[in-house]
Amino acid sequence: MTSPSSPYVAGRAGLAAVGINDIAADPPTSTRHFPDGGAWRLEIPSVEGPRALAEVLQAAASWDVPVHRVSQGSGVGMLTDAEITEMVHATADADIELCLFVRPGANWDIGAAHFTPAGSVSTRSRGNAQLAAGVAEAERAVRLGVRSLLVADEGLLWVLHQLRANGDLPAELQLKVSVMAGPANPAALRVQEYLGADTVNVPSDLTLHQLAELRATSPVTLDFYVEAPDNIGGFVRHHEITEIVRVAAPVYVKFGLRNATDVYPAGEQLDGTVLPSARERVRRARLGLDVMENVPTPPTMSPLGTRDQPRAQRFTPPGAAVDT
Repeated sequence: MTSPSSPYVAGRAGLAAVGINDIAADPPTSTRHFPDGGAWRLEIPSVEGPRALAEVLQAAASWDVPVHRVSQGSGVGMLTDAEITEMVHATADADIELCLFVRPGANWDIGAAHFTPAGSVSTRSRGNAQLAAGVAEAERAVRLGVRSLLVADEGLLWVLHQLRANGDLPAELQLKVSVMAGPANPAALRVQEYLGADTVNVPSDLTLHQLAELRATSPVTLDFYVEAPDNIGGFVRHHEITEIVRVAAPVYVKFGLRNATDVYPAGEQLDGTVLPSARERVRRARLGLDVMENVPTPPTMSPLGTRDQPRAQRFTPPGAAVDT
């Protein structure tokens, strides 16, 4: 499969047949790709522990869904060492990247700002105590073999990147920005790239033109919810998946789940929701893949098991050598 050189949207020929013609306003095709040559990879989010991971792996085999990465949202602190180790081994056996959330954040704290109509702290680290807790969770996760961490605070992102650059965290550690801190404009994306982001989950309500604007500014990999959970909008954009890949490549396409309960932090008391939701996210991914596979020239998928990211630019600390 090769990346499409021109946009294709199913149904356009039928519209033209009845006199409804398109205008020439399609955003440009991205010329970027993953180091392996792929335009897209697939991520299943909200995989909240070993039991949910087992459901995802079983469903992926059943639905023939290629999974490059699974991510978890409850946080490192909501998993035991044994659970993290089990997930590390299971994903390694399946050649899938495991990404765990580094918490806590303001929405779990005693502060009330995130409840206010104009509140903006969201899941960001509140004060030194939460910043330090995030570092401690990152250190614990990498000690247990995790090499991909999800963050929702620019300060924590910068700290973890500096620790990585200094050798205090593994050089192969990847840092992923959560949609809870997702940039909505090209300048914000570039700042997160410079702070140390390897992949960035951008807001799911961006138009194709806005995604193309982000891509034109930065080579950093984008993560995008093709179906978004209700708490970030509940958008279902399966029909646009090929165009999303075309304009945003390299991109991880993610399948959240609309009409599903928010389960963070997850636990055994929520297994009745977490486990079937994990399976359904994989089925939703199959629906999106079916759309993409039925275009004349489907975009190129990265080989399974690959995790290298495009070369990014970073802020350089005073007196340090240039880090790219």
